[in-house]
Amino acid sequence: MRMAADLPGTIPVFPLPGALLLPRARLPLHIFEPRYLAMLDDCLKTPHRLIGMIQPRDGGPNGGPGGGAEGKRRLHAIGCAGRLTAFSETEDGRYMITLSGLSRFRVLAEVPGFTPYIRCDVSWDGFDRDAGPVETDPGLDRTAFLGLLERFFEAEGLKTDWPSLREAEDELLVNSLAMLLPLTPEDKQALLEAPSLSTRRETLVTLIEFALRGGSGEEVMQ
Repeated sequence: MRMAADLPGTIPVFPLPGALLLPRARLPLHIFEPRYLAMLDDCLKTPHRLIGMIQPRDGGPNGGPGGGAEGKRRLHAIGCAGRLTAFSETEDGRYMITLSGLSRFRVLAEVPGFTPYIRCDVSWDGFDRDAGPVETDPGLDRTAFLGLLERFFEAEGLKTDWPSLREAEDELLVNSLAMLLPLTPEDKQALLEAPSLSTRRETLVTLIEFALRGGSGEEVMQ
């Protein structure tokens, strides 16, 4: 088990609206902006190779260098750090990378400096569960959950590998859906901040039911 004391107090962060990384999950990313290519180069020089994924509060652009009233970054307080575990470079200098989710963190402050990307002082306290074993969800009614999911996929015109979903372990099932379903950045943040797998699944069910009734207050299931 990796303890918070083993993790760095300052990490680079990548504010990307709608991109969700969760502990023990993997997130593929396509890096092409010069500031994030610089972030990646710097990350590769560190022993921990961590990048923090975080949601901008306004869901807007990825932020920019400098502060001030116009350039002030509006980041959510909680993100998730991933270790760079795979990358490949294209002929034109872009990168395809994979981050493996390690732990959530809380932003303490942005670090002033001259890097073109954002660096933050962070705390890992309160996220001990992230360093533990794979979670299970004792309250998961898989038949009902997959039935609700099937209705959502049909309504959204989505396709998936249903046999794989039926056989997936609880954590892989819930976290993969949380990361991949077309939800708003604020919804993704709510899923990230869920304290346990069970509460994440409950949040996901609420969001799916809300989407199925078109955002109205009508009940779908009794």
